[in-house]
Amino acid sequence: MSSTDTDPNAVRGAEAAGADKAAKAAKAAKHAAPPLPEPLRVPVADSHTHLDMQSGTVGEALAKAASVGVTTVVQVGCDVKGSRWAAETAAAYTGVHAAVALHPNEAPRIVHGDPGGTSQPPGAGGGWSRQGAREPGGAAGLDAALAEIDRLAALPQVKGVGETGLDYFRTGPEGKEAQERSFRAHIEIAKRHGKALVIHDRDAHADVLRVLKEEGAPERTVFHCYSGDAEMAEVCARAGYFMSFAGNVTFKNAGQLRDALAVAPPELVLVETDAPFLTPVPYRGRPNAPYLVPVTVRAMAAVRGTDEDTLATALAANTARAFGY
Repeated sequence: MSSTDTDPNAVRGAEAAGADKAAKAAKAAKHAAPPLPEPLRVPVADSHTHLDMQSGTVGEALAKAASVGVTTVVQVGCDVKGSRWAAETAAAYTGVHAAVALHPNEAPRIVHGDPGGTSQPPGAGGGWSRQGAREPGGAAGLDAALAEIDRLAALPQVKGVGETGLDYFRTGPEGKEAQERSFRAHIEIAKRHGKALVIHDRDAHADVLRVLKEEGAPERTVFHCYSGDAEMAEVCARAGYFMSFAGNVTFKNAGQLRDALAVAPPELVLVETDAPFLTPVPYRGRPNAPYLVPVTVRAMAAVRGTDEDTLATALAANTARAFGY
């Protein structure tokens, strides 16, 4: 081989290295934080977020959100530890309010234990949560956890009890009793403390509505990440329940959610991120955060056929009324 010839192996190696570098860059871009959206002219609140599951500091997240017109957030706890953190964070930061509860999938985890692993639909081999394995605590364990939620719910910075409810996607028949018992207890706690009830309802619409009717819903009840159809939205409207829409209302296959949003009374509509989950299109799959609320607000305004400022004004007032701040 002359000095002017090119080594085929070297060429292939360079091509492979280039392809690997491009793949890594594409992967990094896919998981990178989306850019800041155009700021809203009328400030709004993120009615449901999980700052403890997001990257960066609380201060950074709040500053970023405020820079685009999201000036208030409701930090939601999903277990005892997360609920304590929510209450502490709300006490430390202006513009943060807390909601405390045992997530529907946390209740059976406390009672029956958890084999650990990634949360999966029933029968798929995972646990009830994204947390590690846990020994069963039985009814006494659930009672102890509910007592701590009750204590936290009495704090002034805690504006809601939730997210609670029913989730039949990740919990099979063996966990339903614990979920429903926990849900009923949270309803009682919310009513006794005069706090909003924040509902997680996944694949359980009929039973959630049934339990609310049997127990008597609190005066202020919020369906977080509303997932029902237009018919259910009308049921919620007649009962005076708030419906909070998340980034999934922008998903291509979410026509049912958009139909529900279109018929929901304007005074009962809220917006949320459920961050770091449910990032709105065109950033679906990338990490969500409160600063992306404007993307969802603009999509919601388009569905409702109203202007952005009118909707934002209603969203801000509705969230304040729902959570009593």
